[in-house]
Amino acid sequence: MSAMFILIGFSLIVAIGFLVAFLWAIRNGQYEDDYTPSVRMLFEDAESHRNSQDS
Repeated sequence: MSAMFILIGFSLIVAIGFLVAFLWAIRNGQYEDDYTPSVRMLFEDAESHRNSQDS
């Protein structure tokens, strides 16, 4: 039974740690631009493909 209390306590500490990390990321602007990174790869690939065909 005491092992269960230790595991519950440890899981609460880990959960609070993830919550703090998430709040820190939000306050530092990690999630401000959620559209550009998803399409940046597509634009860079198209440009580099055109450059290799021109050469």
